[in-house]
Amino acid sequence: MIPTIPELIGWLATACSTVSFAPQAWKIIRTRETEDISVWMYIVTVAGFACWTTYGILLMKWPLIVTNSVCLSLSSFILVMKLLPQREKDEVADALDPSADPSADPSAD
Repeated sequence: MIPTIPELIGWLATACSTVSFAPQAWKIIRTRETEDISVWMYIVTVAGFACWTTYGILLMKWPLIVTNSVCLSLSSFILVMKLLPQREKDEVADALDPSADPSADPSAD
């Protein structure tokens, strides 16, 4: 079955949305730094992705479900890392990337 133009655009949106959150999550793992991240922005973002995921499930539209589930996971991770005390943030980052150097230059993105 050949995908329709709207389906292709939906999957392209999936790729773009996912790629947009992945660098921030990875930077937090590498640097363990979340000071400049707005907690309220991520609370609203997580709520929005939860609603979009639910909407996609109700419509059974896989591009909506996949995109927003992945973005919900990534933005939830960022929010949790923002809220964690530094010691626990370091433990999570160490578990995900033991070779991460917290003194790494954060501008080297």
